Amino acid sequence: MLEERKRSIDISPEDEDKIIKVYGWALDRRDLGGVKFIILADRWGRVQVTWVKNKSDPNVETALDSIKLNDVIEVSGRVKKTPQAPRGLEIDPIEIKILNTSEHPLPLDPTERIKSNLDIRLDARPLDAFRPRVRSIFIVKSALLGILRDFFHENDFVEIITPRIIASATEGGAALFPIPYFDRVAYLAQSPQLFKEQMVISFERVFEIGTFFRAEPFNTTKHLNEFTSIDIEVAFADMYDVMSICEKMITYIYDKIFERCRDDLDRLDLKISKPQVPLKRFRYEEIISKLNEKDVKVNFGDDVGSEELRNLEELREEYYFITHWPSKIKPFYIKMNDNGTSESFDLNHGSLELGSGGTREENKEKLIKQLIEKKLNPSDFSYHLKAFGYGMPPHAGWGVGLERLLMSILKLDNIREAMLYPRDRFRLEP
Repeated sequence: MLEERKRSIDISPEDEDKIIKVYGWALDRRDLGGVKFIILADRWGRVQVTWVKNKSDPNVETALDSIKLNDVIEVSGRVKKTPQAPRGLEIDPIEIKILNTSEHPLPLDPTERIKSNLDIRLDARPLDAFRPRVRSIFIVKSALLGILRDFFHENDFVEIITPRIIASATEGGAALFPIPYFDRVAYLAQSPQLFKEQMVISFERVFEIGTFFRAEPFNTTKHLNEFTSIDIEVAFADMYDVMSICEKMITYIYDKIFERCRDDLDRLDLKISKPQVPLKRFRYEEIISKLNEKDVKVNFGDDVGSEELRNLEELREEYYFITHWPSKIKPFYIKMNDNGTSESFDLNHGSLELGSGGTREENKEKLIKQLIEKKLNPSDFSYHLKAFGYGMPPHAGWGVGLERLLMSILKLDNIREAMLYPRDRFRLEP
């Protein structure tokens, strides 16, 4: 099949009068009496199949009449030029085979003549993905994954894969999904944090792009319980070094997205521009002052989330860092300062937090002290603390949510649009 198949995108004016074979789905059909049309869709686009009475092969009409919306079909035919068809080309069918039929009524209309809400679309995601906008979102996401790996490999990072089944919390305090593990209780990992820190001892620069889980009962447009995280950790580095890497990654992404996904960006009707670097950097206290000036009351030690940041209109379309957060609201592994701040940062786009990072505490005694201050039991982290006896270098890193990053690039309003099969507190299937 593959060798004889012609993809829709490969059909060109040079194919005029040639007999070709195409495979795909009958996305639409029209019967005008003497003229019958099928719009065949494949992964790369659409091609019009046109049967004309007294001109086209009469043996094809029966098969053509039996085709239903979204049936899987094989069409052999002659390429014709016509200005009315997509890309000015159509196929005059010689033979049509129905390879498989669809069951009707379909749960949604892939032609988009009848609109469906997001829940219906998610329940029938394979059909939903026929919509050009949805398809383009996930083609860009696929390209983004490749671009990220290219960036890290070009910058001498080693890709690692860390466990998803763990014995205790890696973040400390984050809600975990428990799972039975033989005669013990284990948990689904909520980040690769401790493992990536350990791996800088030997590899120095590591990254991971993987799926993680948080059992937090959110029901918002920016939270999922299963998500994809982009993580790095770098030896002999501090927060400023890894912030610089983050900036370079973002500009690299925009350059390559323009290069690789121009058609999909056009299909999404997006006008996006590469962020200027260095990105703006605001200390936590500066953000509090800006909010207080707008009569948004935030005290030192309070978290600053999307609700508060929406008030900063001047940052609505920008990527920026918020640095030096209070130590009491940051995890135990962040390096703490004597003045109550930490060597930490968040990466934001407008009011949306994309990720966080900072300098890590490499001193074992200080780390144990910080665990106790966070009301965590050091014995639960004995395997991690043991690694600090192997020669732990100064190090720093960050984690950025892939779906949130995609939201910022493509201006998506709901994180569920960025995940094929999202998992939230109400959705466990399909």
